[in-house]
Amino acid sequence: MDGALEIVVANAQQVKKVPGRKTDVKDAERIADLLCHGLLRPSFVPPKPIRELRDLTRYRRKLVQSQAAERNRLLKLLESANIKLASVASDVFGVWGRLMLRALIESKASPREMAELAKKKLRSKIPELEMALEGRVEEHHRFLIKLQLDRLESVEKDLEILEQRIQQKLEPYAAQMTLLDEIPGVNWTLAAVIIAELGVDMSVFESVSQLASWAGVCPGNNESAGKRKSSRIPKGNVYLKTALVEAANSAAKTKGTYLRDKFYRLKARRGYKRAAVAIAHKILVAIYHRLSQQVSYNDLGDLYLDKLNKHHLTRNLVRRLERLGYAVTLSFQEKAA
Repeated sequence: MDGALEIVVANAQQVKKVPGRKTDVKDAERIADLLCHGLLRPSFVPPKPIRELRDLTRYRRKLVQSQAAERNRLLKLLESANIKLASVASDVFGVWGRLMLRALIESKASPREMAELAKKKLRSKIPELEMALEGRVEEHHRFLIKLQLDRLESVEKDLEILEQRIQQKLEPYAAQMTLLDEIPGVNWTLAAVIIAELGVDMSVFESVSQLASWAGVCPGNNESAGKRKSSRIPKGNVYLKTALVEAANSAAKTKGTYLRDKFYRLKARRGYKRAAVAIAHKILVAIYHRLSQQVSYNDLGDLYLDKLNKHHLTRNLVRRLERLGYAVTLSFQEKAA
């Protein structure tokens, strides 16, 4: 029973026996003997409140995936009926888009009347909307559109209820949420996933390097005879890894930050995916220090890397200008008082 006994979850890869004469009884005896001698490395088992929060965030991920799948099915169905609404409206599932979908289901309004349901900026596209709504919508299409739209709205209602429950569970961790929200690319949903997967006690990890390996955002270590064969990242925690990569993609769009500048430098040399994983690793390092030391995030700024090697950068820029035919004279600018 949880709370009455100390639970040790061991990695099966580390306790498996050499194939041969083995039974379940012998395996249990051997594992018990290893535990008595302190030879089993326990895996991370978060406390009960964190496990409950983890169940909620992981289920939210499933609902979001289901929501995206339903939207894609509905868009594909509209295309099969020659309804090109997605080519004109940026958000088919917005307020006005759903009114048009309901009008398609009722099959009482003409394409012109359905286009007139558009409001605000979408009204400037009424002629294009009218053409996009001139399709071959049959009874079969109307049945499926209604079914899929109702299912989509049901998933959205469940998501709303679930997010309210998640926010209630996050109330004891308001201070940690505030610290995580300061990191570029991390919003409240990603912060909830991070707390649910990591917990708030960083002492369970020996170092930030061990945490990065556990999360699966560090380079792999496959070297033999002095030759490095592969640097493929390990599997790690898939829920935490995807949340960190999502935060890295958002941080790459945040102007004036160190993470954005570092992302584009790495992307130019190593490609988009490697750059995203590298920034995810940096975000995880920041999370570790924020939660373990309870300190605020201090962004280095987008000029930090330029200032590290100011002479080298200046020389390269001067050479590029000289190759274009300019005569360059440098002088220091006096700082404003």
